Amino acid sequence: MPVSPSIDKKSQTTLQEDVPWNVLVLDDPVNLMDYVTLILKRVFGYAQARAETLMMEVHEQGRSIVWTGSREKAEFFVQQIHAHQLRATMEKAE
Repeated sequence: MPVSPSIDKKSQTTLQEDVPWNVLVLDDPVNLMDYVTLILKRVFGYAQARAETLMMEVHEQGRSIVWTGSREKAEFFVQQIHAHQLRATMEKAE
């Protein structure tokens, strides 16, 4: 009789959590570029130049990956960005 492989659900969950997640900031017609730069500096602790580069990506491309890491931290950052009235989402990193 064939033995069916057992899947350790804890291991499966751990593997899914280990997958890095991207935090994306999305363009919107409301917020000024200086404000977006300020929030990137405030939430992520980025230097002025880094925050401006990411803000320009948002402005020109409609979105920018502003951070990559664990799912829990990504969820936290998305909430922080939303609290500052910016549009953000997260996705699995490829």
